[in-house]
Amino acid sequence: MQDNTTVETHKVPPLSGPLRLQEYGVGIFSSVPTKSALKKVLKKKFVTVNGIIASTGTYIKGGENITLKVTTETSQGKKLIFDLKVIYEDDYLALIHKPGGILVSGNGFKTIAHALPQNLQPSALPDTTKPQPVHRLDYATTGVLLTGKTGSAIRKLNQLFEDKKIKKTYYAVTIGTIPPHGKITTPIDDKFAESHFEIVQSVASEKYGTLNLVKLDPKTGRRHQLRKHLASLGNPILGDQTYGKEGFILKGKGLYLHAYSLEFIHPFTDEKIRITDDLPERFTKIFGTL
Repeated sequence: MQDNTTVETHKVPPLSGPLRLQEYGVGIFSSVPTKSALKKVLKKKFVTVNGIIASTGTYIKGGENITLKVTTETSQGKKLIFDLKVIYEDDYLALIHKPGGILVSGNGFKTIAHALPQNLQPSALPDTTKPQPVHRLDYATTGVLLTGKTGSAIRKLNQLFEDKKIKKTYYAVTIGTIPPHGKITTPIDDKFAESHFEIVQSVASEKYGTLNLVKLDPKTGRRHQLRKHLASLGNPILGDQTYGKEGFILKGKGLYLHAYSLEFIHPFTDEKIRITDDLPERFTKIFGTL
């Protein structure tokens, strides 16, 4: 292990008006892909604007030089070799299949974020950067994951999520009798949360009584939202060891929650993108091919 100092610089282009650095700066540095990550480096005084330490209250007007200087302890030459299925890719973004049992990002070595550079083609655009996920899926959740490949793409994709302009569709297998469709608005962590559900198919189960294939449309993005909302109905997701019913915990088969599709307008080409990721085999073993 050794201390490794990373220095990244960014020249602000002309702007139509002043912007807060904590808004503009999301994605301009490859090691700071999200708003929360940017706030952390600002709080630690790792960012300067024209040589002056910046804060979350700093405004930029255009033409400034922004510098990020971070010292981290790293392993030399260590790369994560982990094959990912790439569903769609262009110079701006990529959508990949996230398997279950791996974190999207974090401090650990084995993450999707660390595997992306070995699985995606480098962007040919001037602001190319290390590809970064722009949202999260739980450790056990499978499905389609959106990543940005340039600084401007990461910023714009983050903004699309914040503005709720990316439509997400999930499928889950739930336990027990459940209404054919409905809306759940149970608050999560004292914050408003909304999920819509629709039963696609139900089958009898000797162990669980009834298993349902449920189509899910989350309108907000709270942590563990779909898992908590379905559990609040008394219909937890099959394989959920955190929110499942005692005596009905399925172990060793993973969580039956799958991010099936993402739909949005490409922020650079204006093309309508709708990418799907087929249901895992463990779903079709229960319900057959849909």
